[in-house]
Formats: sequence, structure tokens, C-alpha cells
Amino acid sequence: MEKRLEPEKVVMVRYGELFLKSDPVKYHFIGILLRNIRKALETAGHSCRFESPRGRIFISGEKPEEIAGIISRVFGVVDVSVCTRVAADPEALRDAAVALAAAHLHAPSRFAVRGKRQSKTGMNSQQLGEFIGSAIYDAIPGLTVDLTRPEYELYAEVRDCGGLVYDSRIPAPGGLPWGSQGKVLCLLSSGIDSPVASWLAMKRGCEVSHLHMDGGRWAGGDVKTTAIENHRRLSLWCPGADLQMIVTDAEPFYDRMQELRIPARLRCVLCKRFMLRAAGSLCGREGAQAILTGENIGQVASQTLANLAVISDATTVPVLRPLITYDKEETVALARRIGTFMEKPGDLACRAVPRMPATSAMHEAVRESEAALGIGELLDAVLARVQYVTAHNGKIL
Repeated sequence: MEKRLEPEKVVMVRYGELFLKSDPVKYHFIGILLRNIRKALETAGHSCRFESPRGRIFISGEKPEEIAGIISRVFGVVDVSVCTRVAADPEALRDAAVALAAAHLHAPSRFAVRGKRQSKTGMNSQQLGEFIGSAIYDAIPGLTVDLTRPEYELYAEVRDCGGLVYDSRIPAPGGLPWGSQGKVLCLLSSGIDSPVASWLAMKRGCEVSHLHMDGGRWAGGDVKTTAIENHRRLSLWCPGADLQMIVTDAEPFYDRMQELRIPARLRCVLCKRFMLRAAGSLCGREGAQAILTGENIGQVASQTLANLAVISDATTVPVLRPLITYDKEETVALARRIGTFMEKPGDLACRAVPRMPATSAMHEAVRESEAALGIGELLDAVLARVQYVTAHNGKIL
């Protein structure tokens, strides 16, 4: 490789799980990842140059810190670093490392240098770290070398594409690239669980669309707006892509249950079955291969194993439940991390919930109630009136 006369700033993107795939699958997934990154950056107004040597993606463009921030929300990316790229020789790396450390490292501090070589010639990784660490130690008096618990870490890599120096690794979500695993339709509510379930499916490469069943006067005054807010926030995690949400008017379903005096204890199970029926019908329209929910075992009466079996029977479309074994505290922690947790969400009550819901509803009783409701006619009426809400990069269009 030719020596570079001047250091340049590049953004280095690391991916993890993709590297373990067979070569055809790996290259296919990397292609999808590159497409998603390009789309995210182009939408944000960045014109960039891309390189994809073995195990890394390098991006050159103006405002590298801003570019890194955008990419840190792209699924399939493990972490991102803004690097100084120089010639692939120890002296050039040493000079760049001393300059970077001098700008961020001050005595008294504990520091470490992590060296890494892609090739097997020249200094090994440990020798490279020692060589650069000694130069920093000499250049900035009062430092302490601490390889176990450093306050400041500097990384120096020698790769086929050049020498790289950086001192931060911005964590990204990891997983698989958005759209690499097909499309799912997520039942999205105003609560904590379903947005987290949606995010987890996105992380595994699913292209997600959302479905919100609007209960009208049977729902709290802030339910619909909070569900749309969840949808908006989740769009930040698929930068550059439109995130679609279907909103249906489910009020006639609740009205009919009240009018026919359907046993109150069955309402929750009937409601969940109706939602799955609606989602199953819409999967065909939307090209989705599965339904996604935020249910987990035993959290509420409708989520006992017995009731989940009855609920799942309402559709032949596969139902995915990524939170099925999560404790609530785990879900809340993840919601906080991804930005969907709301401290004061407002009035999110469901006015159809009975005082004593069934925890083990019988199939026969449920089917009798659905026959009385005329569930097919109700479903047709609800699906005839749908609205689409599009979110893009954290904005409702």
C-alpha cells in the first residue's frame, strides 16, 4: 500500500455475527448492511466513500463524528470508531497516537495502548502496543501504565488498508441487518412491552411494520397518541427507512361485546384473539410472514400458558413473542436503553378490562362467544377502515 502523506479521518464500522456465516450468506448480509448504512447517511445529507476490506467497513466523509452517531443505530453494526488513518508502519502510528493522546490524556491518569496487527510480519500486537505506549509515556509526563483498569485506552491497528489510531468505541445494537430476515407485523400498544418486542425483532434482521388497534372510547385518552409516539421513537432505529403503522378502529368490537353481554371474564382473551385475527388478515396484505407481540408468561391474566394457547389458535400465521421469558425489570431496562420508556405516559387505561378475567379460558366458551359476536363480520368492518402512519428518522410524516 502507498504511504499516505497526511493523516485522514475515517469511520470504522465493526460487525460481529455476520462474520460467522458461510461466505455466500456473509457477503449477502454485508451487502444489505452496506445498503442500509448508505441509505441512513444519504437521508441525513452525507455524501461518503465506502471501503469494505475483510471484517470492517470504512467510511470517509465530512463530519465523521456525526456519521458515526448515525451508524451507531444501524442493526448489524457492533460498534463504531472515528479513526485517524495513516501509513501502515509503526512510526506513523506512533506519531498519530501521541497526537491523539495529547489532546485527550492528562496527568495523573492511568492509560493503556491496545495494539493489533492483521498481518503476521513485523512487530506483533504486544510489541506494537509497547512501542506506542512508551512514546506516549515519554511525551506526557506523570502518566501511569495500567493494562487492567485504565482510565484512558488508545487503540492502534495495522491493517491492509493502513494504520488506524482511535480512542473510543461507540456501541451499536449488533444483531442482523434490517430487512435480511423478512417482514413481520407487530401489535404495537401504548405500553412498555410491545415497543421492546418490536426493537428485538428489528435487531434480528426483521423489517417491522406496526399495527395499533384503536379502542376509541374504551381506551384511555392518551393510548393512541402514546402508541404513535412509540412508533415514532422506534423509527430512529431504522435510519433512512420508512416505518409503517396501521391504525384500525376497534371500537365496534368492544361495543358489540357490551351490547351482547359477553361474559366479562372472557373479554381479554377475546380481545387478544380479535387482534391476532386482524393482524393475520393484514399480514397477507402487507407481505408479512409472522405476527409479533409483547406478551410474556404470566404477566397478566391473558398471558397464562393456558390462555396463550387459546389466543394463538385464532390465527394460522406464526406468532413471535421475543419477551416470553423476560422479567418486567429486564423489559423496562431495555426500554430505557432504546428510548421508548416514558416516565409519565398519561391515561393508558383499558376500560374493557374486567375485575376478574379468566386465567384459563375454555376454547368452547370462547368460540361460542365469537359466534354470537359475528366475529367475521366485525373483522371485515374493522379492516375496511384503516389509516397508515409513516415515521421516518424520528418524525411522523
